[in-house]
Amino acid sequence: MAAKRILSGIQPTGTLHLGNYLGAIRNWVDLQQDYDSYLFMADLHAITVPHDPKTLATSTLQVAATYIACGIDPERSTIFVQSHVSAHAELAWLLNCITPLNWLERMIQFKEKGIKQGENVSIGLLDYPVLQAADILLYEPDFVPVGEDQKQHLELTRDIASRLNFQFGSEKKPVLKVPEPMIKAAGARVMSLTDGTKKMSKSDPSEFSRIDLLDPPEVITKKIKRCKSDPIKGLAFDDPERPECNNLLGLYQIFSGQTKDAVAAECADMGWGQFKPRLAEATVEALRPIQTKYHEIMADPATLTGVLLQGEQRAAAVANATLTRVKDALGYAPAFH
Repeated sequence: MAAKRILSGIQPTGTLHLGNYLGAIRNWVDLQQDYDSYLFMADLHAITVPHDPKTLATSTLQVAATYIACGIDPERSTIFVQSHVSAHAELAWLLNCITPLNWLERMIQFKEKGIKQGENVSIGLLDYPVLQAADILLYEPDFVPVGEDQKQHLELTRDIASRLNFQFGSEKKPVLKVPEPMIKAAGARVMSLTDGTKKMSKSDPSEFSRIDLLDPPEVITKKIKRCKSDPIKGLAFDDPERPECNNLLGLYQIFSGQTKDAVAAECADMGWGQFKPRLAEATVEALRPIQTKYHEIMADPATLTGVLLQGEQRAAAVANATLTRVKDALGYAPAFH
């Protein structure tokens, strides 16, 4: 019996951080043991906001190398660059033509990012969820790993697929497979080091708000030393008045390999001056093998290129079959070749 399929991706803008690793990539490493995994670098999405064309290609390769360094196995998972499979852009256009405008205008992330960009907001940002729907639907995944902040986008994907199936397919022969969400386990949400109420993000202007996976030990130590804390002695989980405390204890629990109860007991009477060096040391040691593997991969560009070419070929075979089925349903003449 064929394994169930999952699909996910991350934008290759900037270096990946702890939130990307603990909230997504580490989960993919576990899932690839039991699922047919399609994992990509979402470089088409990366230009929906202002970007630097001089760094996009390099960042894309760096993210691919980071995937592998974190434990994604190219023999188990299909790793590819979104823009290298042209079916993503073509299906997005076809889905645009059946997606009502008001479905996109109510998307929360568009409203939030649109406010920041003001008059410079692009059609691409508005249309981001339709491209995301194309990304997903091309590969007919059974499940899509999502966090709470992404559930609305997946619901839109499901709505678009259902609308196309209703208009151009039939109940017995749907055109597109409607995927199910795979909700991440609680606790995977990593918060900013400068504000424990906000998610850790690459877009935050302050580098001290996040720990990048490739930060050297001295930078990690400096960031943790400067991260926001409170004047209360004694550290405890789950206090709604101490979001930073909960976030940092959660990171220490993960990187020290201890249970929540063990960490709670160890840190109950501890001050921040005593705790932060322990967290820094645990973080440095946890990231050391990832960084070592990453530098080995980047030193062998031919092998990395080979992995991405293999991934592109695998992905294109699946994506093009789906695209052809959609074009047939919409009434397009088949290509003459």
